[in-house]
Amino acid sequence: MHEVTGKEIAPALGVVRFGRLALSPPLFLAPMAGLTHSALRRLVMGLGGVGMLATEMLSAARLPSESAQVSPFLVRTPIESPLCYQVLLGKVEEVAPAFAALHRFGADAIDLNLGCPAPNVRRIGGGGSLRERPEFTRTLVAEARRCTALPLSAKIRLGPMADGDELKDFCQMLEGEGVDLITVHARLSGEKFCRKPRWELIAQVKEWVKIPVIANGGIASVEDARQCLMESGADGLMIGRAAVQQPWLFAEIAREVYGWEGKAPALSRPEVYFRFVANLGENFAPERRLGRLKEFTHYFARNYPFGLRLAAAVQSSETMEQAVERAQAFFVRNEAAGYCSES
Repeated sequence: MHEVTGKEIAPALGVVRFGRLALSPPLFLAPMAGLTHSALRRLVMGLGGVGMLATEMLSAARLPSESAQVSPFLVRTPIESPLCYQVLLGKVEEVAPAFAALHRFGADAIDLNLGCPAPNVRRIGGGGSLRERPEFTRTLVAEARRCTALPLSAKIRLGPMADGDELKDFCQMLEGEGVDLITVHARLSGEKFCRKPRWELIAQVKEWVKIPVIANGGIASVEDARQCLMESGADGLMIGRAAVQQPWLFAEIAREVYGWEGKAPALSRPEVYFRFVANLGENFAPERRLGRLKEFTHYFARNYPFGLRLAAAVQSSETMEQAVERAQAFFVRNEAAGYCSES
C-alpha cells in the first residue's frame, strides 16, 4: 500500500485506487461483528495477501466516548494497516463527532454500513433500512463526505429485488455524493448466506459507476474468486466468513489470481489456530479472550471432517485454559488432517 501523490496510477491488474490509497492485491477483509478484531487481522496479515483490513461494525453513537486503548472493538497494533473503520450511522448529527473520533484513532479509510439486514440494526434506522429512505441517505452520505478527506466507501446489498432501477439510482447517488468505492454483497436484502450469490448483478453496478466496485459474498476458494471476477467484472474481492475458516485464503487468491509474489509462512492448521490464541493473549484482557476464541473456532473447525467436536469442546469450555487444552487434544487426534500452506 502507498499513497498516491500526484501521478495517476496506470491501470494494472491487481491494483485498486481507493481515494488516495493504491491497494494491491485488491483483496479486502470484510467487517464482521465479533470476528474482525485485532487478533484476526494480525493473523491474516501474517499469512499475507490481504490489501485492506476492516474493523467490526462500529456504532457512530458510541465512538466519541470510546477509548482506542480500552475498547476491544478499537484495539489495534501498528502492523494492522491499511485499516478501514466501518461505521453504523442512523442520524445525520452522529456523523461529525463519530468521524472526529475515527480521525483521532488513525483510521486509514472509513466505510459506511448501508447493507446490514440484522433486525436490531434496522430498528435504529441503520444498515439496510437506509435503502428505504434514499433522500435521507443522500444527506447522510453528503455529511460523511464533508466531515472527512479520508478514502470513503459504502458497503451495500443488491437491495430488495433483482430489478436494477433502484440499485442504479442508489449507486449513482453514492458516487455523486463523493463515495470513493462501493462494495456490493451479491444477495438481496432478505436472502440468507446459504443462498448462492448473484455475482452477475454486480456487473450492472460496474456499468453504472466509474468508481471501483468490490464484489462480496460466497467467495470461499481460488475457484470462487476466479468465477466471481469473471461474472461480476469487479475491481476486487471482499472475503468474510471464509477468511475466518481459512485465514490463508487471501494469500492463495493473491498468488493464484493476481500473481502476488509475497511469501506466506508454511504453517499447519493447528499452528494457525494457536497463533490466533497467542494474538488474543497479546491484544485482549483475560475476560475478553474466551468469547472471541469461541467465535473463531465456530468457523475454523469446518476445516476438519469432525470439526463439530472441536467447536463443541471449545464452546462448552468455561475458561480459556480449558478451551486451549481441549483444542490441543483435538488436534493431536486429527494430526493426519493437518494443513500446510505453500511457502
